Amino acid sequence: MWGAPGEPADSYYAVRPECSDVPRTRFKIKPGKTLSARKWQAAFSPNGHLDIGKTLRRIQRGGIHPSIRGEVWEFLLGCYDPESTFDERDQIRQHRRVQYARWKNECREIFPVIGSGKYIMAPVITDDGQPIQDPFVLLETNPGTDANNADMVNKLLPRGPFDKKVIQWLLTLHQIGLDVMRTDRTLVFYEKQENLSKLWDILSVYAWIDTDVGYGQGMSDLCSPMIILLEDEADAFWCFERLMRRLRGNFRCTENSVGVETQLGYLAAVTQVIDPKLHHHFETLGGGDYLFAFRMLMVLFRREFSFCDSLYLWEMMWALEYDPNLFSLYEESGSKMAMAVGSNKGKPKSTRQCGKYERENMKIKSSDAPLPISVFLVASVLKDKSSKLLHEARGLDDVVKILNDMTGNLDAKKACIGALKLHKKYLKKAKKT
Repeated sequence: MWGAPGEPADSYYAVRPECSDVPRTRFKIKPGKTLSARKWQAAFSPNGHLDIGKTLRRIQRGGIHPSIRGEVWEFLLGCYDPESTFDERDQIRQHRRVQYARWKNECREIFPVIGSGKYIMAPVITDDGQPIQDPFVLLETNPGTDANNADMVNKLLPRGPFDKKVIQWLLTLHQIGLDVMRTDRTLVFYEKQENLSKLWDILSVYAWIDTDVGYGQGMSDLCSPMIILLEDEADAFWCFERLMRRLRGNFRCTENSVGVETQLGYLAAVTQVIDPKLHHHFETLGGGDYLFAFRMLMVLFRREFSFCDSLYLWEMMWALEYDPNLFSLYEESGSKMAMAVGSNKGKPKSTRQCGKYERENMKIKSSDAPLPISVFLVASVLKDKSSKLLHEARGLDDVVKILNDMTGNLDAKKACIGALKLHKKYLKKAKKT
């Protein structure tokens, strides 16, 4: 009922009983504020058009009920056009599932452990493309078998000869496995081998199709919620793929730099404008590159919040940033599937269908792409801790400790409100300079 204190959401993401040191969750399911299953269903017209404006406002007020989170995220991330029909979305969904199965089969042809319900944590190939006959790989993928069984070893080995793309991909598989083993290990969900292997499969397939970026540490943190929220593996893959459209630049590496350094540069520029004293302090400490904020931007605060609160933060961010043209922007130009749903590419945006942050950006007459809200979220957190950082940080280790101490003590909604305020303040001050 209205005015009720709210139901805790932790029960939807059970934590293993032995894990007592996890951050506490602040998010509560509030009647009348949180987007419920009933309100979600009521937001669709009889043929399936979604009233995205009303949905965004509800999410901004109180987040999304865990029972419908996955299907709402598919719209927030641009998997579907809100103006599409139920039938059109079913058509797209089936097409994507077939495409994912095709890619996964390509991967399985090269390395049979893909899709086997298992995963690896040891290298299977050398840098020059020679298979490594490592008994450890055999044992971890087939517990109880004889590691000296040559036939079994040969069956598991990658099937060559290999070109450069295949070698590069095979070299990442054990690293993905090591990261999967460390991802969200406090959750009961990952006690099941099948869920760990599903996460490994999705990340391995993504590394196969995105040859420019491949796999980077941190992607498992971004992908993990998708397989928890979406039962179908292909649907989870496409949700992750859409999220990576926003974030893949952070993972693009060269010999001299990591992609996220661009966003760290934006963060430095924003902080210099809104809190010049704090920015100067960071420079004095030798932290003018803002590398201490690397993790927050790379995995979108996954480590600073409880699992449940990080999901709440993400959906708040995506609702604020929402652009109704996302679907058509993400679809390949000339795609038959995009044509089938009547791509709205080039259509003028209705401000009512945009998130609050996106509406502010639409007011700016600039050819430059707007900064992501995540930059202002980090700036908001730094601003909130400005006094403590100025008075207690005598070195970069102190900065890192102060920021680490925030884990579990941040409020997602308050952080988003702070980010919006800083965004307005930054635009006003930047205009004057």
